[in-house]
Amino acid sequence: MLNPRKAAVVGCGFVGASIAFTLMQRGLFSELVLIDANRAKAEGEAMDLSHGLPYTAPMDIYAGDYDDAADCGLIIVTAGANQKPGETRLDLIGKNVAILKSIIPEIRRRNFEGILLIVSNPVDVLTYAAWHMSGLPANRVFGSGTVLDTARLKQLLGEHLRVDSRNVHAVIIGEHGDSELAVWSGANVSGIDLNDFCELRGHYDHRASMQRIYENVRDSAYQIIERKGATYYGIAMAVGRIAESIVLDQESVLPVSVVLEGQYGLDGLCLSIPSVVGKNGLESILEIPLSPEEDEALHASARQLKEVIAQLEL
Repeated sequence: MLNPRKAAVVGCGFVGASIAFTLMQRGLFSELVLIDANRAKAEGEAMDLSHGLPYTAPMDIYAGDYDDAADCGLIIVTAGANQKPGETRLDLIGKNVAILKSIIPEIRRRNFEGILLIVSNPVDVLTYAAWHMSGLPANRVFGSGTVLDTARLKQLLGEHLRVDSRNVHAVIIGEHGDSELAVWSGANVSGIDLNDFCELRGHYDHRASMQRIYENVRDSAYQIIERKGATYYGIAMAVGRIAESIVLDQESVLPVSVVLEGQYGLDGLCLSIPSVVGKNGLESILEIPLSPEEDEALHASARQLKEVIAQLEL
């Protein structure tokens, strides 16, 4: 029987372990299974995490296998090769699709009835591959998408405007990668148009500021990898936010990576699009208003990803 308060993390590297730590702190689950090709690594992470339980909510954290994950409400896949300095997310495709081919059939064989969340990069391509391989309905397979990129955008805008980033409403859509785009046309701060708010704070050179902030969002992973070798805290917080919306059925609007079936005139791929996320996974994919330039940028991002998907052997 499906247990909505049981989750599994597949892959216990920096990202997977950080996600497990975030989920433990949030107290969303009563049971957390850690799965890794290196069983000892999973066991070590489970032991280390469990020692913090007296300071958070009761929870059972242990290393396991795919049989242990069969009844999970949520399986989070982080396994894959890390992005190295100078590499793009798309450079990881061959290695990480091969890893996914060893994971998804294991999940499928156990008649998994929960939600599958893909975090490994390139997340849009791997989400599409996971959906294709899993046989699960599209509402139950999605990726972490640009939830992290959107947080980066909000944080940088909040810093630029000297305002609480939680009051900034803006979104990054498209590929979680170099072709992503910011939806400036709908951005606001507590309902005040972004450009108007900028002027209230003494900023008038909108185009230059928007370009600088967008480039910082787009390139931030490269900057972090160059300095410390990997990114993991930000994505862990983003995945925690997605998990919260699922477990608590919050019906939050989050730019997750979704299978498109005609939305925006696109199909046959996954892109990060604002979607309502709740206990059943994707409640709906939102077709938000875009400027003509934004619409063209979204379709350009889609063309690039479709070319990549066409070369996959699924």
